Amino acid sequence: MSSVLFLIALFLVVGLINPSFLNSSNVSACFNTSVVYTLVAVGMAFTLFIGEIDVSVGANLGIVATVVGSMLRDGAPVPTAILVGILIGAAIGLINGWGVAIMHAPSLIYTLGVCGILRGLMYLYTNGAWVENLPKDFKDFSAVTAVGDLTVYYCAAVVLTIVIWILTTKTRHGRYFIAVGDNANGAQLVGIPATRVKVIAYVICGVLSAVAGIIFTSRIGFVTADSGDGYEMKAIAACVLGGISLVGGVGSVIGAAVGAVIMASISYLLVFMGFSSNYDNAITGIILIVIVVVDALIQHRSVVKNYHARLLARVSPDQAVAGATEKGVE
Repeated sequence: MSSVLFLIALFLVVGLINPSFLNSSNVSACFNTSVVYTLVAVGMAFTLFIGEIDVSVGANLGIVATVVGSMLRDGAPVPTAILVGILIGAAIGLINGWGVAIMHAPSLIYTLGVCGILRGLMYLYTNGAWVENLPKDFKDFSAVTAVGDLTVYYCAAVVLTIVIWILTTKTRHGRYFIAVGDNANGAQLVGIPATRVKVIAYVICGVLSAVAGIIFTSRIGFVTADSGDGYEMKAIAACVLGGISLVGGVGSVIGAAVGAVIMASISYLLVFMGFSSNYDNAITGIILIVIVVVDALIQHRSVVKNYHARLLARVSPDQAVAGATEKGVE
């Protein structure tokens, strides 16, 4: 809820600075621009739910965009290219899940290594050249609208996010991700297959990054050798801005989707505020640092509070009441 209020406040502030921003086409442009970030952030949310991370999402997006783009350029049917792209994303997610969940490798280092491999494969596959001359119908479809000025791609991303939110909050198996992130050992003791859940989380992340790569190819119309670079930072920032804890077990995909709109809108809003969009990455980094620090402080305060509660519970009832009263007075 706080992320939604922040987004509304951000739009209103920009509107006060430049009233021309507050029209349906400009506001819709912010949402339409965020569709790729939304899918990557929702996928990233699953890895954060389980207390891990995936910094290979940008490279995953890039290599899928490269392969799908080259297949379409060479005359492959669109459904075939899309299927191949999704399978590549799922395979990357499975590799990440195997390394983190089964081999117990540190997720940051392992997925960073996978990121490097994928970037290398992109250069080898394209020889550093751009993938261009994609089918016109494929590129033009990114501009097709469904609701007002909102594109089909963004509306589909919203529907997908809502479906995922329902599955992760209203179903028993969906709640496994949060349970594993909250306490993996405890979840295992009550019968939740923690290892399998972690692998599935990475596969979902990989698939959504692949879908984002396909939409990226359609929206941009070409693919460069560094496509997707930096998307992992924006995805992480979107998730934590949307209320997902970096230590796992807290948050929802709705928050990640709203955070993605905020992060995707920064460069667009800067122009309306009279600044250069070159400040985009710097502002993203500042937001990420601030949120991470705040999250760490909140976690530390929670740990200290729980520690005090355990200490009070170990003393006699009279001492517990006196301690609680004394703390209240302070």
